[in-house]
Amino acid sequence: MLADGLLLAVRVTPRGGRDAVDGVWHDADARPYLKLRVAAAPADGDANAAVERLLATWLDVPKSAVAVTSGATQRVKRIHIAGDPAHLAQRAETHLLADLAA
Repeated sequence: MLADGLLLAVRVTPRGGRDAVDGVWHDADARPYLKLRVAAAPADGDANAAVERLLATWLDVPKSAVAVTSGATQRVKRIHIAGDPAHLAQRAETHLLADLAA
């Protein structure tokens, strides 16, 4: 968490057939990341724009509050989401727990 929002690590699968959050996974060093898939191809920034839209919808924030801050041309990215960090973290946790229960 940051003072002005959340900084998320995400791993994106472009051309994933649909836009979805597939849960929390861990890399080889046991660092957590949010696994995402988007239908968009990784050309001309389309996949990054789809990631921003997906996370904005998922966390119920304006699209302008979500920005790829690093890894724009890579699968693993850092995403900054502006807003109250505690509230955003609670929303993310609520969604992830609901997905586990389903």
